[in-house]
Amino acid sequence: MAGFIVIVPARAASTRLPGKMLADIGGLPMVVRTARQAARSDATRVYIATDDPQIAQVAQAHGCSPLLTRADHPSGTDRLAEVVAQLDLPDDQVIVNVQGDEPMIEPEIINLAARDLLENSAAVISTCAYPLANPQDFFNPNIVKVVCSSDQYALYFSRAPIPWARNHFEGHSAEPGKSQSALPTGFPALHHIGLYAYRSEFLKIFPSLTQGPLESFESLEQLRALEHGFRIHVLVTASAPIPGVDTQEDLERVRLFYRNSV
Repeated sequence: MAGFIVIVPARAASTRLPGKMLADIGGLPMVVRTARQAARSDATRVYIATDDPQIAQVAQAHGCSPLLTRADHPSGTDRLAEVVAQLDLPDDQVIVNVQGDEPMIEPEIINLAARDLLENSAAVISTCAYPLANPQDFFNPNIVKVVCSSDQYALYFSRAPIPWARNHFEGHSAEPGKSQSALPTGFPALHHIGLYAYRSEFLKIFPSLTQGPLESFESLEQLRALEHGFRIHVLVTASAPIPGVDTQEDLERVRLFYRNSV
């Protein structure tokens, strides 16, 4: 497979878990754990992109490659675009975006995302999803769903329960947790995984694309690409990845894993 690089966006601000990028996990800051996991993939380089000088300093002290970015980016993809400009990357460079709060990300899923983009030349972005089986997850607006064409290109991403099985859900509430009905057999519900592979050429133009109403209302940056007619290929994995760290409970779960693995 042709070489790809990984960029790990690491914002200082976090509403649900302040300071989480530098939270200690088994003696290492979380963002460093994430970068080291990413380095176990086939990536040729791993960079940490941050708007915080302290995060950059800590990353460098642990042997990582930090890049300071502006703090005013409206999305993580806009931050990656600045990094592409800083590094003066060629148009055909493949870049995988691994969130800084994914200290247990599996290196192979990073490889799969990069390979999927290389194998689908019509796509400017490749991302991942897995079959959604839990009805509570289906109705949860914090879980992003994606529906795809027959050739696995994204038609739409939403926090809403999509697709809607009218005959099955008729009479059930669409509010989170209100419907206990099992999902129908063969129902093509997919839980989107927030891992992206991009072509550098697309990232260079992304900031110039105006934010449309779909991205604005759903608060999903990948919709900007769809609203402007670009294609996103979706690789469906067999099972769910290990979740990232959004809350204190998530952090304690990951810390426990590392304590038990020593």
